[in-house]
Amino acid sequence: MIPMMVVAAALAAPGVLTLEQAQREANQRNADLGAARARLDQARELSSKAWAGYLPQLTAGGAYTYNSVEAKIALPTGYYIRNVYVPQGPEFDPSREPGIDNPPGAPTPYLMVPSGLMEAVIQKQHQFAGQVQLGQAVVAPALWFAIANAGRAEDLSELSIEAARREVLFGATRLYYGAVGLEEATALQERLLQANAEHEKDAKVRFEAGAAPKIAWLRAQIERARSEQDVKRTRIAFESAKSALAALLDRDPDFEVERPEPPELSAPVERAPLDERPDVLAARQAVELAEGNRRMAWAKYAPNLGLFARYQAANAKGFTGEYGAYVAGLSLNWTLWDGGLREAELREADAKVAEARESLRAVEARAKDEVRRALLDLESARANRVKAEEQAKLARENAALVKANFEAGAATYLEVTDANSALLGAELAGISESLGTELAALQLLKAAGRFDPLRESPRGARP
Repeated sequence: MIPMMVVAAALAAPGVLTLEQAQREANQRNADLGAARARLDQARELSSKAWAGYLPQLTAGGAYTYNSVEAKIALPTGYYIRNVYVPQGPEFDPSREPGIDNPPGAPTPYLMVPSGLMEAVIQKQHQFAGQVQLGQAVVAPALWFAIANAGRAEDLSELSIEAARREVLFGATRLYYGAVGLEEATALQERLLQANAEHEKDAKVRFEAGAAPKIAWLRAQIERARSEQDVKRTRIAFESAKSALAALLDRDPDFEVERPEPPELSAPVERAPLDERPDVLAARQAVELAEGNRRMAWAKYAPNLGLFARYQAANAKGFTGEYGAYVAGLSLNWTLWDGGLREAELREADAKVAEARESLRAVEARAKDEVRRALLDLESARANRVKAEEQAKLARENAALVKANFEAGAATYLEVTDANSALLGAELAGISESLGTELAALQLLKAAGRFDPLRESPRGARP
C-alpha cells in the first residue's frame, strides 16, 4: 500500500510545461499581447467611422424661446363688396348704372370691406420649435478614398500586431530553451556532486588506512564543497529562468520544463520570399496607405453633392397658417480656394509617400540581412555542436580511464578531479551548443517569416 504522504507529494508535484503549451499560454495570457489586441479592436472600427460619413445622416433638434412680447396681427376672414359711387357734377346721368363703362384710370365705385377678422400670432411669448433633418452624400470623392484608406489602416494594424505576437512567442521560446539548458546543467552538477561525494568517502577510507595522504582527502572535500555550491548556483539560475518565463506567461512558476523536439527546416530558407514576414508586409501596406492619403488630398479639389430633407414644426402657425413645413433639395459644395491648404496637404502627402517607400527599403534590407546572419549563425552553431559532442565523447573516455587507473592505484586523486571537471565542462558545452543549434534554427525561421508555431498567419502573408 502506498503511503498517503507519497500520494500527497505526487499530487502536489508541479506538472511539466511543454514548449507548445508555453507558446499557447503566451499567446493567450501575455499582457502586452492583450493590450495589442485591444488596439487592434480599436483600429478595426476605422472602416465604420469612414463609412459613417457616407451613410445617411439623420438629426433632430428642438428649442424653447421666451419672448418678452407676443406679436399678433389681424387678418380678414372674408370681404363684402360695397358700392360707394356718389354722383357729382353736371355730367350726372341717372340712367347710367354705376360701374358700367367705367373708363380706365377712373376711380372704381366698389370697395372691399372685411366681413370678419381673426388674430394670427406670428410670435408667441412661449415659443417651441423642432426639426428633423435627413442628409445623404451622393458625390464625395474624398470620402471614397477615406473609406479605402481605413481598410488599409486596419490591415496595417493587424500586421503590426502579428509581428508583435511572433516576437512575444519567440521570446517565450528563448526563455523556455534557457530554462531547459539550466535544468539539464543542474542534473549534470548533481551527478558530479554525487561522484565527488563518493570520491570523498573513498579518499577518507584510503587516508584512514594509510594508503593515501591527507591532502588527497582534503582535496576531495574541497571538490565536494565546490560541487555543492555549483549545484545551488545552477538551481537558483534555473528558478530565475522559470520565473522570467512565468512572468511572460502571466502565471506562477509552478511547472517543470522538458527538452522540446528539434525544429525542422523543410524548405531552403535562404531563398524564402519576404512575403511571410509581417513587418515587411506592414511596411508595404504603409506605402499603400500613404499613396491613398495622397489620392484623398487630390480628391479635395472635386465638388461634393448631397441630398437633404428637413421637416420643421412650431407652436405658432406664422404666415403659412400651418404648424409644420418641410423642404427638400440638393446641395453642392465646391471649395475653389482655401488659402493654399490643399496644396500644402499634397506636398505633405508626397513627402510621406517618399518616407514610406524608404522605410520599406530599409525593412526589406534589414530582413535580408537577418536571414543571411541567421544562416551563418546556424552554420556556426552546427559546427560548434559537432566539436562539443566530440569533446564530450573524449572527456567521457578520459574520465572512465582515469577512474579505472585511480582504482588500480595508477592515478592520483588530482587526476581524477581534473578528469571530472573536464567532463563536466564538456557536457555543459554539449548541452549549450545543442540547444543553441536548435535556437539558431528557430531564429532562422523567424528571420524568414516562418516562425508561426500556432499557425496564425497575417492576412495575405501566404499566397
